[in-house]
Amino acid sequence: MNMYCYQCEQTAKGEGCQIQGVCGKQATSADLQDEIVSKIKELAFYANKLRQSDYINKKADMAMIEGLFTTVTNVNFDDIRLKRVKETIQIQINELKELANFDYTPMSTSVLERKALLGEDIHSLHEIITYGLKGAAAYYDHAKILGYEDDKLVGEFFEVLDFLNNKNATSDELLAKALQVGEINFKVMQLLDDANTSTYGHPEPTRVRVTPIKGKAIVVSGHDLKDLEELLKQTEGTGINVYTHGEMLPCNAYPGLKKYAHLVGNYGGAWQDQQKEFKEFPGAILMTTNCIQNPQGYSDRIFTTGLVAWPNVKHVHRSDFSAVIEAALKEKGFEEDDEEKYITIGFGRNSIISIAPTVVKAVKAGQIRHFFLIGGCDGAKSGRNYYTEFAQKVPQDCVILTLACGKYRFNKLEFGDIGGIPRLLDVGQCNDAYSAIKIALALSEAFEKEVNDLPLSMILSWYEQKAVAILLTLLYLGIKNIRLGPSLPAFITSNVLNILVEKYNIKPITTPDEDLKAILG
Repeated sequence: MNMYCYQCEQTAKGEGCQIQGVCGKQATSADLQDEIVSKIKELAFYANKLRQSDYINKKADMAMIEGLFTTVTNVNFDDIRLKRVKETIQIQINELKELANFDYTPMSTSVLERKALLGEDIHSLHEIITYGLKGAAAYYDHAKILGYEDDKLVGEFFEVLDFLNNKNATSDELLAKALQVGEINFKVMQLLDDANTSTYGHPEPTRVRVTPIKGKAIVVSGHDLKDLEELLKQTEGTGINVYTHGEMLPCNAYPGLKKYAHLVGNYGGAWQDQQKEFKEFPGAILMTTNCIQNPQGYSDRIFTTGLVAWPNVKHVHRSDFSAVIEAALKEKGFEEDDEEKYITIGFGRNSIISIAPTVVKAVKAGQIRHFFLIGGCDGAKSGRNYYTEFAQKVPQDCVILTLACGKYRFNKLEFGDIGGIPRLLDVGQCNDAYSAIKIALALSEAFEKEVNDLPLSMILSWYEQKAVAILLTLLYLGIKNIRLGPSLPAFITSNVLNILVEKYNIKPITTPDEDLKAILG
């Protein structure tokens, strides 16, 4: 089997990785991940039909969710663990197969063979649906870890996955399923929002230190709040300072997490800078979910947990972070305080909706002209400076909402305020896209206008499959006029793109000046 992977924005030549992934994924890992997805579709064939008779198998449910998340970009690079994931899914297939009187006909596991079988446009829609489900599964896994599950919602995953076993599905049917994935993801993000805010409280505006302080140190990257909480509990009284990194930055705004005095701030920037930043970090590193890169130069002091994995890197469970703590104590730590620098975060839906009347008043008074949601994934590919320049060129009478790691392009710049309302409002992680959507819906209600008629523009950057899930959610909600970059997905054909342009007026980004002129006139 030959590797062919084009599920992320940085895929080779904008077409597809065929020898080794730009992310560092080896061909053997890519093949295993393709096999896992194929096995998940087989599992869905049985699970979906058995669920119609009210039979639910929790182990099969979790094998599907974790299997999809495992194949998201920058999660699992370890062939040994990928084989275990595949074996776990096969065990569940065997169990369900014994209960069902159905015959399964597999479709090819190879991307290129499926494309040849289905045709480019139909295959493109299959891939959009698959990648959207991968992203939604990642969010569901975060909620599940906090004890929040929904059997009916899992059944919707299986129903769509089973639909992908139909090689005769039409483009209209597949487009409808893609929007259904958007609806599924919306429900999943709501579940995750409930999980996070019920467990840790609503994020609140918080000044976060972004420079190190003297002492032993652990930096936590990824997305998982539960892992950070358990580490904070286990490091109390050890003298170790804990820092967030990348998408963990918003954790500093949750009351249930920021109460720990040794959570001292954020270190570094977005995920793609970790190799330089982690080499310079004088402590231990914990990767909680996706976004890991090759840890050459610090592999002896980086640890993985949850579904994330890299070959020969020690994997630990959140119930026992003693190996991480021991490694941190062995390192020199920061030998002195750096100059104090802070940024303000924590503008989740609860915070912003509570000041909605003030915002509306400022708009009606002409103080605020427009809102820009500049958010999404960051990455190393050239062209992403667009988002920095765009934010810097946004007029002084406009407000910027941001979320996900794309904000690291500009979140340490000074933007000031408008009548006490900060011009830069950090909504949180990519996982907090639900919060941003609720803010838009609240503004829609306050202004008594449809979201598409609000003085609000979405300027989005994408990198991996969680961004695909969020985009499908926005389309499901009928959001139009989204600007997307830095490049369009390789898995979307020109014909499929034309449909999205016609129905939703999706546009590729051009230049900050041209796009601002088009939006503001």
